[in-house]
Amino acid sequence: MKFTVQRDVLNDAVSWVAKSLSPRPPAPVLSGILIKGEAGVLTLSSFDYETSARLEIEADIQEEGTILVPGRLLAEVIRSFPASATITAETEGSKVQLTCRSSRFALATMPDAEYPELPALPDVSGTVDGADFATAVSQMTVAASKDDTLPILTAVRLEFEADKITFLATDRYRLAMRELPWRPNATDISTSALVKARTLDSVAKSLASGGDLSIALKDDADLIGFESSSRRQTSLLVDGDYPKIRSLFPESTPIHAVVNTAELVGAVNRVKVVAERNTPIRLAFTDGAVTLDAGTGEDAQASESISAQLEGEEITVAFNPLYLSEGLGAFSSEYVRFSFTSAPKPAMITAQHELEGEDEGDYRYLVMPVRLPNY
Repeated sequence: MKFTVQRDVLNDAVSWVAKSLSPRPPAPVLSGILIKGEAGVLTLSSFDYETSARLEIEADIQEEGTILVPGRLLAEVIRSFPASATITAETEGSKVQLTCRSSRFALATMPDAEYPELPALPDVSGTVDGADFATAVSQMTVAASKDDTLPILTAVRLEFEADKITFLATDRYRLAMRELPWRPNATDISTSALVKARTLDSVAKSLASGGDLSIALKDDADLIGFESSSRRQTSLLVDGDYPKIRSLFPESTPIHAVVNTAELVGAVNRVKVVAERNTPIRLAFTDGAVTLDAGTGEDAQASESISAQLEGEEITVAFNPLYLSEGLGAFSSEYVRFSFTSAPKPAMITAQHELEGEDEGDYRYLVMPVRLPNY
């Protein structure tokens, strides 16, 4: 096998494929990147039985063939070559020679015959705007659990109904729900999938910037696939029954407070400096203002008031500062609306673009309050 390719193109391709390599591969050959060259195209693949990544790039193929190269080492070598240079790769016995200007590396190849066949991508079920998908994923991953001892909560539930995808995520202390339009290939589609949050985050960062994103899944399959341009990523679905969290979002709330998002984020970031680990931030909503304070007794204390528009009775609530700041960070609207049923009940945060306008219901973030003995 022999091919020549631009360093920057190969570096981008190898770096992306290498992200899917497991740090502890279940088999030695799965630490490698499979490179196949034919008809002017290099196909690079990685696989770890749970996820797979594959992409194609154009190259000058002098001799067609297939090689399996240690993935992380290959990525480091390609990254070390000077930008805008040309790389030539040629197999010599059990090694592949990489030449770039005056640099020359010889890397041992692995037995490509032992490499498993990548899972076939299900038929494409529909497409979604990549940028909108990336925004939705970023809003959901803040609520997904980071604790691998509860694997089902590290996943995001995707519900596909007709022309709408609903994302659901929770770590038991906060919940998030986002509705997103998409273009299904069949109008009667009705299915769901549990996908690891980190997989969705990887897809959003690496595939969703290329325009439309294709989503492939089947009712009876345990696999979901994402494809954009020449890149494809698959992932095994998480098995299990996801909590029925949709019903936890309140249908009606008698108390609403609207606050400028940037002002509130700034105030939270300042006040939480004195909030020790697991120490809450208190928010007291009154007519025309919300007062934030943290710290008690002999400890450091902080307090700040900003404008707020309140509808309903005055209310004082407290939140974990991390859950509050991460939730607010998911909003890009000028204002956010807090909706309450009562102080001990979860608070729902939604976007609002005008102070006197209506809130947007396509994204809802529900956060559990911290009980305060004095309230």
